[in-house]
This record gives sequence, structure tokens and C-alpha cells, in this order.
Amino acid sequence: MIDPWRAVDVALGAASVDETIVLVSDRSDASLRWANDTMTTNGVSTTRSTTVISVVRDGSEARVGSVETSEVDPDAIPALVASSEAAAREAPAARDAAPLIGGRDAAPLIGGPGASEDWDAPVVATGAEVFSGVADALVRGFKGPETLFGYAHRQLATTFVANSLGLRRRFTQPTGSVEINAKRNGASSWAGVGTPDFADVPIDALLEQLAIRLGWSRRTVSLPAGRYPTLMPPSTVADMMIYMTWMMDGRGAQEGRTAFSAAGGGTRVGERLTQLPVTLYSDPSAKPLQCRPFVATSSSSDVLSVFDNGMDIGRVDWVRDGVLGALAYPRAAASEFGVPVAAPADNLLMTGGEASLDEMIASSERALLLTTLWYIRTVDPTSLLLTGLTRDGVYLIEDGEVRGAVNNFRFNESPMSLLRRATEVGASEITLPREWGDYATRAAMPTLRIPDFYMSSVSQAH
Repeated sequence: MIDPWRAVDVALGAASVDETIVLVSDRSDASLRWANDTMTTNGVSTTRSTTVISVVRDGSEARVGSVETSEVDPDAIPALVASSEAAAREAPAARDAAPLIGGRDAAPLIGGPGASEDWDAPVVATGAEVFSGVADALVRGFKGPETLFGYAHRQLATTFVANSLGLRRRFTQPTGSVEINAKRNGASSWAGVGTPDFADVPIDALLEQLAIRLGWSRRTVSLPAGRYPTLMPPSTVADMMIYMTWMMDGRGAQEGRTAFSAAGGGTRVGERLTQLPVTLYSDPSAKPLQCRPFVATSSSSDVLSVFDNGMDIGRVDWVRDGVLGALAYPRAAASEFGVPVAAPADNLLMTGGEASLDEMIASSERALLLTTLWYIRTVDPTSLLLTGLTRDGVYLIEDGEVRGAVNNFRFNESPMSLLRRATEVGASEITLPREWGDYATRAAMPTLRIPDFYMSSVSQAH
């Protein structure tokens, strides 16, 4: 296997069409599992993906072919280029055609967390040693009254983006997470956290949180389906808001296909979504949730374009002080509709309040505390109506205290409707979404108070 920057050179050297884009991603993964208070497995792996995107120009039109492989033999690269070019020649004209990124952006990315000063600097890797602090804390937890299950994962992914106009950008993205299930006397609770480096993972605090929740479960209360005052802690808010931002493509809204389409045509940008001072944004430089600050995509969608590979990503306020502030537009779509370019970063943050979850519990006369969501699926994309299950902990709050555990439910809710109906927003904190944690690890969310969260039916899930 040759160095990734050399793979880029080989691919560009083999190209024969008008323009070529090459993406190489070297990934190093480490994982640790435990079950029944015992460490079970750990492992380390390294992988590479190489994508060649060929562009054939014909006047104002452009045809695109994109072919990806996990093959690491450099002798396979010319064939990969040939396949991409053949696909481009047979492709229809691309709707998102635009000039490639070049000029001032042709230098390697300099500075910033995870960035490299040298295009050809060695690629860093991760290993099982990053879990030493987590493992030590878990071993102490194995001696407690709870039975612990869980998974820790860390990945270092170094992405190289280059094109035939001289663009050269690279970025190393650290991604990590810890998820813990604790069980006692038939009750179960879940907690998780995202971490880029495993330098200071609060395992003891997570275990204490789980123990408290399992203590609440000593008393159980059966409730029917219906609408309930509900506190949604940060993890559950993250699951709903992340899905909402995935659906915030400008083209779909302009064409009347999404929940962000205006009734008389156009989009709902500028419309107030909530009376609360909520700001929902993505920002590659947001500490400690930094992420890749440029576009790197192997295929085009309504949100990203292959022609924008290497383009800077900045902060985007999707919702600003309660008002819909932006939708996602690649350069071609932005030009078509006369709006600003907006590309999503690989993080999501929401701000708006100051109260802690404990303070919001203390101020609740009667409410449900909904700790995690699971198996979320789309019911109606035009209203963003979602369905899913509660799992591992729904609790009853009475007179400012948690009084017991409640049966699980199936819910039907829309994140847009939740924002509109929310009556209180708490302080933002780093969190891990339960449902989307495999895809969206970097999130900071507040607790939301919903006066009438809809539990559509009772669920037998545990």
C-alpha cells in the first residue's frame, strides 16, 4: 500500500478527461466491548477508500462519473480512473455543474484542530491504548450492584481531497464514543458520551447517573398512551434536531417537496419556528466539537455537490433566535435560486437557555422524563413526522422529584412541531444521540420542555 498522497498523484497522472477529483480516506479504528461485567473483545483495524470523480465538459454542460474502491494495490488505480471516466462519458448532464474549486484554495489546509501543515505528513493512527482510562473506571464499576454492558469506539480518519486544478486539502478527524447500558432487577438504563480523544471521559459520572436512574426504577408506574408534559434531555433533543437538519435541503424546499417549503412557493426561511430564543447551528471550529472545515463528498445530493469538493465550510445558523435562518445549498443550486451557499458541517449545536436538567425537573409539577429514543423512522416527510420507541428509561416526575419508572411507548412527533410547542429550553451540553450516534457523534443540545409530547401507544420494549 502506497502513501495516500502518492495514490492521489497516481490517479491524477492516469486521468485523461477534462477534470479529475480524487478523494482518499485512511481510517484507523479501535473498539472495546464489555458485557455482564466482563471485558469481552477489543480490536484495531485500518482501511482505505479511494474515489475518483471524472468530469467531462461540453460547453456549459458537465458529465460526471464517480467510482470508489477499498483496494489498496496502486496497480489498481489506473483501472479505477478508467472506470470513472467511462461512467462520466455515459452519464447525463449534471444538474449541479460548477467550476471546480481551485485558485486560492489550491494550497493544503494550514492550522486548526486536526489539520496538517504538510500535504505529505505521515498519517496518524489510533490504538486500543486510548481505552486504558475507560477500562480502569469500568472495572471499578463492575464491582457495583449494576450489571454493565457497552461499547467504546474511536476512529481517526484522514481525508485527502485533490483535483487536477491543483487543489490539495487534508484533514484528520478524531471521532469517539462510549455507550453504557446498566441493568438491575429487570430495569435498564442507558448513557453515552462523544469524545474526540478519550482524554477525560467521565465514566464515574455516567455510572453514577445510571445508578440513580436504576434507583428510580424501584417503583414502576403504568400509564396509557396519550399526550404528556415531557422533559427531553439533550440526547433525545439531538436525535430529533439532527434528523431535522438532514432534511433541510434548499432545492427540495424550493420545489415544494419538504416541510421547509412555503405554502405559496419558495421556502420558509425567515419564518419564526419557535417563540424561544433557540439558535441551531453547525460550525467546524466549535470547540470541542471541531470537524472537517471543507467539503469532501464522493457523490452529489441536494445538500452537497462533487463540484464543491475542497470548498470551505463555515458556520451556518439553521435556526437563529427562533427563526429559520438557512437551508443547505451547493454552489450550483445557490446560483440557480439566488441564495447564499450553505454547506452543513459534521456537528450540530443548539443554544437558548440556562437551566440545568436538575433545575427543570425541580420546577416540574408532573411530567415524564424521556431519557433516550430508539428506532426512529419517517412517517410523513412533508411534515417531518417521525415515529419511534422510548427505551431504557422513561420516568415520572411529581412535585419536582422523580417518583418512579414508567412503561415504554411508541411516539409520533415532528422536530419542527416540538420546537413550535416547546415552552422552555435549558442549558446546552455535549451529548451523544442514541439513535444517530453512529453517524452524528458531535452534538451539543439543551433540555426541552414539551407540554404535550404524544405517546401514541404503549410499547413492550425494555
